[in-house]
This record gives sequence, C-alpha cells and structure tokens, in this order.
Amino acid sequence: MIIKAAIRIFVIFCGLALFTAAPARADTVNIVGLGDSLMAGYELDPSDAFPTRLEAALREKGYDVKIANAGVSGDTSSGGLARLDWSVPDGTDAVLLELGANDALRGISPEQTRANIDEIIGRLKDRDIAVLLVGMLSPPNMGDDYAQKFNSIYPELSQEHGIGLYPFFLDGVAAQPSLVLSDGMHPNPKGVEIMVDRFLPLAEALIVNISDTNSN
Repeated sequence: MIIKAAIRIFVIFCGLALFTAAPARADTVNIVGLGDSLMAGYELDPSDAFPTRLEAALREKGYDVKIANAGVSGDTSSGGLARLDWSVPDGTDAVLLELGANDALRGISPEQTRANIDEIIGRLKDRDIAVLLVGMLSPPNMGDDYAQKFNSIYPELSQEHGIGLYPFFLDGVAAQPSLVLSDGMHPNPKGVEIMVDRFLPLAEALIVNISDTNSN
C-alpha cells in the first residue's frame, strides 16, 4: 500500500497520467543512478545491475533514455555527497538518489544521514536536476528509536523538497531467499527484475515530467 500511495502522490505532484505515451522529445533523457551496492549491482553482471535493467525496460516502452550507473559498493551518504560533482556530470536531467543503507548498517546517526541527503538534494536542485528519492528502511536490529528516526528521513525530505519518493528500494525483495544473494541482503537478477517492475511507473512519470518541463 505504501508504494501505491507514493506513486499516486508523485503523479499528482507532476500533474501527469502514468500510462500515457511519452511526448516527442528531441534529446535523450540522461539519468544518473547515484547510490551504493544496491544501485551498483553487487556481485552481478553489469547487464543485471538495476540502472541497466531499468534503462532497458524504459526503452522497451519507447522512451529515449540513458541511465548511468553511479553506484559504489559500501558508499554512505557522506561518500555520495563527497563525490557528487563528478558522479553527476553536466547534462544530467535527473538523479535516482539511493543512499543511506550503509549508514544504517554502520549505526551512523540519522541526523547526519538526513543532513547529507538533504545537501545532495539541494545541490542537485541548484543545478536544475530533477531528483527521485529512493528510500531505505532501518535494519530491525538497530532498535525502534533508531528506526523511527531513520525511516522518517525519506518521506520528510521528499515533502520538504517537493520531489518524488520511492519509499523502499527493496520492496518485494527483502527477506525473500529466492530473490537475494547468499548474503541475504543484495538482490539477485530475479530480485532486480522485481525491483525494476515496481519502480517503472515512477520512472516513467519522472521522464514524462522532464520532457514536459523542457518543452515549455
């Protein structure tokens, strides 16, 4: 239900219908997937990484799009902030911002994680780059207090900045043995397929919104 609600909110925000055909666009939509190992495709063939599979799914639907994989395994929100300028080059239309999982695994304070992601969003907006925020949930072993503070980061920043939100990147995949690697955390190719399928409507809405903005 939370994913469906987020999709409805994002579509209302964009003023779009999700399942209409993309308007004609002269230029390719350039997107960067900025994240950690979940974005990078840990232990997967590059062709099975999330950005590559999402680009292929969007192209199948007729969208002229390129998605660069700027995922770095082990990266924290601090690491993503430090490499932001060279990871997101000029000419980027949008960023899929997926950071924070390693912060939670390392017990980094949610306040620090929030500040880092907030700054990344602000700096991207200053460059007129659209942002789709990709959320994460705290591991249960971190306790209720930590989880409450960490899990609120993404919906709060989405609302404050007026940007789209995909609440949980591993929705439908987490804790499913058949969909993750032997480490129990990272998706296998079947898991990535499910992630792409669930993420696709928001990605379509993002692209249509960019095309609509650039045509005005």
